[in-house]
Amino acid sequence: MSSARLRTRSDLSHATRIVIKIGSSSLTRDDGLLNGEAIDSLVDVVANAHRSGVEVVLVSSGAIAAGIEPLGLNRRPSDLATSQAAAAVGQGLLIARYSQAFARHNINVAQALFTVDDIVRRKSYRNAHRTLTRLLQLGVVPIVNENDTVATHEIRFGDNDRVAAFVSHMVHADALFLLTDVDSLYDGPPSQAGARRIPEVRSADDLRGVLVTGRGSTVGTGGMVTKVKAATIAATSGITSIVTKAELIGPALDGDDVGTWFAPTGKRQSVRLLWLRYAARPRGQLILDDGAVRAVVEHRKSLLAAGVTEVRGVFSSQQPVDLVNTEGNVVGRGLVAFSSHDIPEMLGKPTGELVESMGEGYGKQLVHRDDLAVF
Repeated sequence: MSSARLRTRSDLSHATRIVIKIGSSSLTRDDGLLNGEAIDSLVDVVANAHRSGVEVVLVSSGAIAAGIEPLGLNRRPSDLATSQAAAAVGQGLLIARYSQAFARHNINVAQALFTVDDIVRRKSYRNAHRTLTRLLQLGVVPIVNENDTVATHEIRFGDNDRVAAFVSHMVHADALFLLTDVDSLYDGPPSQAGARRIPEVRSADDLRGVLVTGRGSTVGTGGMVTKVKAATIAATSGITSIVTKAELIGPALDGDDVGTWFAPTGKRQSVRLLWLRYAARPRGQLILDDGAVRAVVEHRKSLLAAGVTEVRGVFSSQQPVDLVNTEGNVVGRGLVAFSSHDIPEMLGKPTGELVESMGEGYGKQLVHRDDLAVF
């Protein structure tokens, strides 16, 4: 059954390829050490699904948390260098623990570490897709994590929830399971009296007025905010999602009424456009006149210099920028073909005039439509 046909919660039991993401808070104890019992419990459920013919990709946080104790730290580091050091130490411990747990079921695992570049660049994306697909064909459970050891702020997703959403897209998964330490999404803080569980989300309207909390633990970086974003990314690409507690993964896989089910709302689309819409960090802004807004938003045209009235921020070519109308509203986001240094002298000029006065290299669109996500 393809993801397009997983239209109800009960259909989840028919999924043949899934992605499961588990966060640090579900894998570690209060003191920051890995929780071996939690890992074994998760692996037992994954192994059972694997035996029944389901292909599973596991996206697992926990590398930085696993490195806290060996390095003698008393909390999750806040600076990049120490975080990368903790990840370098902890990633080996984490994958070793998973290997040990899956070995009890005679299942091999493989480690795959990604940065944003691996997802967004076409060649890297194809290579990653080919590798993960082959591993699944060989009966291996890939264990994916963001490559915190080398990732800088510029090439980080920042949380494994969105990594999981993009990996789901990459492997053409039927469903995405986002596991946390809360059983469901609620319309307010679950600890508050009167907070109601939201059993399903079929559109953005179902989330209006919902107070979604942020970071939920001392060792994690996500919280419910990033899980809702990840589920939304998956849904807009035609992949159904479940957000639930790690201990409820078994019933969730069976299609039971647990957690919050996010219905698929769109069709599969370019991973680059998904990244631009949901994960890219804009480095500046291009202010568009009304004609350019109509061309980009209504007619899905590329953005030309003639329709831009102002450039804001400092950025290089091929970095993401927001496209803003005259009222200050962001109408799109795209990869710009020129730097903020080059663009000012191009503003308002037709392409032919730019080529004649500045050279053939200035005949390109500012933002090509293939690299432009409209909001």
